[in-house]
Amino acid sequence: MLPSRLSAVSLCLIGVAFVLSGCGSTKTVDETAGWSPNKLYSEARDERDAGNFEKAITLFEKLEGRAAGTPLAQQAQLDKAHTHYKAGEPAQALAAINRFMRLHPSSPALDYALYLKGLATFNDNLGLFGSLSRQDLSERDQKAAKESFEAFRDLITRFPDSRYAPDARSRMTYIVNSLAQYEVHVARYYHSRGAHLAAIGRAQTALVDYTDAPALEEALFILIQSYDALGMTQLRDDARRVMLASFPNSEYLSKGFKSASDPWWKVW
Repeated sequence: MLPSRLSAVSLCLIGVAFVLSGCGSTKTVDETAGWSPNKLYSEARDERDAGNFEKAITLFEKLEGRAAGTPLAQQAQLDKAHTHYKAGEPAQALAAINRFMRLHPSSPALDYALYLKGLATFNDNLGLFGSLSRQDLSERDQKAAKESFEAFRDLITRFPDSRYAPDARSRMTYIVNSLAQYEVHVARYYHSRGAHLAAIGRAQTALVDYTDAPALEEALFILIQSYDALGMTQLRDDARRVMLASFPNSEYLSKGFKSASDPWWKVW
């Protein structure tokens, strides 16, 4: 009886092994295997336009591999970066852009790569480029804003006639105004808590570093108020004269600080 039992067990083990080996040999069919590079590119763009970002990225990666060494492969790299940007993945977008710029430093599409790099770190949900919000960019971390500014500045410096240069300049203006308002936002915070020397320092930074920004009107008013609180009458009067010369119709002198419900960028 024992040999027959062993035979039965052996047969069962052999059957299991056969089933497992069959499962292991199953291969996933690549539906794009017979596609031309142009079809692959067209399908990838369609998927991106439809909001299927993950699938679009996969297709762009396939295209980059199959069309290696061609302009279409370079285009796939840029479109992949743009897809990451559209998907709300700025870190992945920047990684793809930096890789493209490293591999193709003389590419005719370098201006677009720089523009896309600026977009990837630009917060376009606020102010001139988006919906109204009670929290403006000046109240957020400024690191990304500065990185975006540098990318746009690199673009207009190296490619002043680029089709992307006009929009880059507009966004740079927005960023500069935001950075100025950041300093004023902090100055107002210090002033409201009686830290007048700190308020003066931040207001002066805005005035020195950012010219013609809308926030400079409030920066001067903070200087006047802070100098007055410290009994520095000569400096207070000097700041007042500058404010009257620069903003003769300013409502700060008659009404004080604006309501928090009035975002700074409404002046746009």
